[in-house]
Amino acid sequence: MNRIDFAKGHGTENDFVIIPDPDGKLTLTADRVAAICDRHAGIGADGILRVVRSQHVPEWQGDPELWFMDYRNADGSIAEMCGNGVRVFAHYLIENDLAAPLVINIATRAGLRPTEVLGDDRYRVAMGPVTVDSEQIGVTVGGLTAEVVAFPVQVGNPHAVAFVDDLEELELWHAPRWTHQDRFPDGVNVEFVRRLGPHHVSMRVFERGSGETRSCGTGTVAVAAAAAVAAGQPQRPLTYRVDVPGGSVEVELRDRQSFLTGPAVIVAVGQLDLDRI
Repeated sequence: MNRIDFAKGHGTENDFVIIPDPDGKLTLTADRVAAICDRHAGIGADGILRVVRSQHVPEWQGDPELWFMDYRNADGSIAEMCGNGVRVFAHYLIENDLAAPLVINIATRAGLRPTEVLGDDRYRVAMGPVTVDSEQIGVTVGGLTAEVVAFPVQVGNPHAVAFVDDLEELELWHAPRWTHQDRFPDGVNVEFVRRLGPHHVSMRVFERGSGETRSCGTGTVAVAAAAAVAAGQPQRPLTYRVDVPGGSVEVELRDRQSFLTGPAVIVAVGQLDLDRI
């Protein structure tokens, strides 16, 4: 049988299958990724984190000895970054003695993501700069009778953040649509946000390639940045609490950097029979 090792983990219930492939020998086709992530016939996950040395990733031009987080969405498509995934990736490295505290430099398609090990299964990820575009777009989604305005936000991957009064009425089993389709040729993660306080929001998200998920790490950073802009809060540093269906995280906004702090958990390890996928 063609078996490989795997682990299953999550960050605020954004869940992943972690596959160690240090020497870059495993071929992960889009169909195979989708099959592994299938919640009925596979293991089930929002995406896959392949653990590989950077020297085996052609598009990485940095330190070849770093661990590279090769992230794939549940439909098999390749994504630049995943904030919750970085924390789970770091947690896996620590648990398997592949890295040591206190700071782990993790390579991603969006660049280097230094991750601080805080203890108690919590991690603080340097997420890079976050940019909120002043040219807003319109978003339509099931459950709302009218189009809502959204802020385009870049966190190493694309987001559109819309503020609504009621998160419960949203029908996110269908993908939201947005105006100016050419604005996001590779798709976009769409967050819907409700204000709870001056620095406190809750959100739901529809992730490109995965559908609605229980959390989105880069999405929480995008939401905090958009909320600060919409509220006229230019001061930095500024910290937001962002509640998601799977828990809560903290987002710290600085002038040229953002930080995401939250938990990571490994819930299972085992072997996967690829001949049955």
